[in-house]
Amino acid sequence: MEKHTVKIIGIQQVTHDVKCFRVEKPAGYTFVPGQATEVSVNKPGWEEEARPFTFTALEDAPWLEFTIKGYADHNGVTHQLHQLAEGDELILRDVWGAIEYKGPGYFIAGGAGITPFIAILRMLHKENKIADNILFFSNKTAADIIYEDELNQILGRNARFTLTREKKEGYENGIINRAFLESRISDFSKHFYVCGPDKMIQDINTALEALGAKPDLLVFEK
Repeated sequence: MEKHTVKIIGIQQVTHDVKCFRVEKPAGYTFVPGQATEVSVNKPGWEEEARPFTFTALEDAPWLEFTIKGYADHNGVTHQLHQLAEGDELILRDVWGAIEYKGPGYFIAGGAGITPFIAILRMLHKENKIADNILFFSNKTAADIIYEDELNQILGRNARFTLTREKKEGYENGIINRAFLESRISDFSKHFYVCGPDKMIQDINTALEALGAKPDLLVFEK
């Protein structure tokens, strides 16, 4: 497996617990929007502690970008990442991932599960191909929504936000389940892109198939 050591060239606070890291892009390093790589921190004791993170910048950007939620309740890789500053180094590995845009449809995300869709939606917006795509994005509270303003700008009324632990004007309340999907989706012959916690992916895929979605049109990380 090829490894690349890269410097962090920029850090942006996205939400209260999410940061965007821009890093150097190795020569010849390519990916398809929706794909990911294994990332570790280039510090003693952490070099081999690799975790998967999705690229969120477009492929033609001069840098690579990762949008990462930090978990401060344990001293893991994301906690270490959130302690880093510009000039610190990350170790990247090979590109992989099954999430790739295959045609218009519905994007269904939970929390940090939005990250594989960021580069895809940015690409579609740039190429004027965003029409006929709808996003359902579930979060605990409005403060947890990653890139809310940008998603609204890209998708307009087709960006639908639902909150599970907060009732707030302008947002739906409740979980994305079979009843939710059945009441909001009129065409189950389209593609469905699903990403979030493992149980959410399993439950939503089961519900979609029961509602008539074809298994080969469900795009998710297996």
